[in-house]
Amino acid sequence: MFWPDNIGMPANRYRSGSLTPCLPGVFTLIFLLFMLHSNAQIMYQNVSNKKVALGSYGRVGVDWSYENGGSIGRRLNLNNMGSIGGRMEEQDYLEIAPAFNFQPKKEDSTRIFAQVRFSVYSTSVASFGNSASNSLGGLAFAMPEMFVEARNIKGKELSMWIGARLYRGPDVHIADHFYFNDHSGQGFGIEFRNTRLAALFIASTDTSSTLPPYFYLNIRTGTPSAALRQRSILIAEHDFNLTANSRLVLLGEFHRMASGELEGMDSPDSVTLNFPSDIGFVIGAKFEHNFIRLLPGSFNHFSLRLGTGIANGGDGGLSRTWLTYGAPDTVNLNFRGAYSFSLVEHILLNIDRRNTLNGYAILTSSKGGADTDNISETYFGREVYNRKLDFTIGARHEYYFTDYFHLLSELHYSQRKDGTNPIASMVKVSLAPIFVPTGQRDTWARPHLRFVVSVARYNDFAMESLYSPFLNFVGERRWGYYFGVKAEWWIWN
Repeated sequence: MFWPDNIGMPANRYRSGSLTPCLPGVFTLIFLLFMLHSNAQIMYQNVSNKKVALGSYGRVGVDWSYENGGSIGRRLNLNNMGSIGGRMEEQDYLEIAPAFNFQPKKEDSTRIFAQVRFSVYSTSVASFGNSASNSLGGLAFAMPEMFVEARNIKGKELSMWIGARLYRGPDVHIADHFYFNDHSGQGFGIEFRNTRLAALFIASTDTSSTLPPYFYLNIRTGTPSAALRQRSILIAEHDFNLTANSRLVLLGEFHRMASGELEGMDSPDSVTLNFPSDIGFVIGAKFEHNFIRLLPGSFNHFSLRLGTGIANGGDGGLSRTWLTYGAPDTVNLNFRGAYSFSLVEHILLNIDRRNTLNGYAILTSSKGGADTDNISETYFGREVYNRKLDFTIGARHEYYFTDYFHLLSELHYSQRKDGTNPIASMVKVSLAPIFVPTGQRDTWARPHLRFVVSVARYNDFAMESLYSPFLNFVGERRWGYYFGVKAEWWIWN
């Protein structure tokens, strides 16, 4: 099942792109549709027979520390790891996802729908209630999904889709990490029984990116201009059902980037603007098992993935293989020596009516295409680390005092080594008493109304190098802390 960028179990975040100036009208329409269709939902698989259905994910709240007479709280996690290490300190975020249903001809069981997703987030630590799109560090708008899909075509186990889609499997929710097969992007695909095939086409003119550039300077007309350089990705997945409660998922990908050429210009800087085509490969396997001797919803997932060349994975909590890591070989102008190895273990145990235990471990080792293990230049002269090693292990325990009052307690250990630097590490404990107004004894029940307290201890290198958003704000500290009052929801049928 694919949950519909960086957020909870059934939700997503996306950190790029923008909507058109007609957004106020769009959101007004969405609000009216929401009021007309109270059975809102977020899962496109569960789209009802109504012509319009809606889903939503969001979180909002306030947080603070006692610095400078009172300040907004900062995330305690290590730099460049996002929510890996615990997501209790995440900032405000909103998604609204309308789905439009189309009826096939009579006696045809095909399910047809178009789904669009709008997301809103702050580009700083400012809260939603005091920000606008024209504020400094204010609100940003994105549209990570707009696709059409036909499922169960003429009663067969066959689906087809085209468009921009958050196409991925479940995440490690307590670390907000979509792993193994996050194929989010724009393209098309087909699914038949246990096989999924897709093609993505990635292109951007983001000139601040340190990845292989998705643009180049074209002066064929006599005037230099930015031209797109596209990455094409072919993806194949297949599920092997081993038993009634376990399966094995195999993954393969091929990546190719078109060449970018600077013609007619003889410049000493041309080496940074001229680059040939490049390729990459991905293979992976994921084992999934449901525990039948425990309460329903208990499972264990274990995955291994290897990416090479320009398909060596992401960073900062993202695992998309088209987010190339590191620096290129600046002599041969490619990422042929690059690789990334990723291991993820994710387990959830519904022990009894009072206890749920959720644990994970994430190990990522990545290297770019440059010769060095430390810092190297990218195509545009920016310097980045060419090797990293991340390791995080964490667990959440949820205790159900009553149907309405639960207690979340978390323990995380994270470490990261950039290049030849010493290891930066952190241990963090979080406690969150929560009120669940729906009265469900379920770790996925929402909305949550939480009071959050987090305390972290940093090692010497993390402390001295200010290796977290909190330390970057307050300076060298052995201990970090966070207080927050937060709400989180998601809704679907």
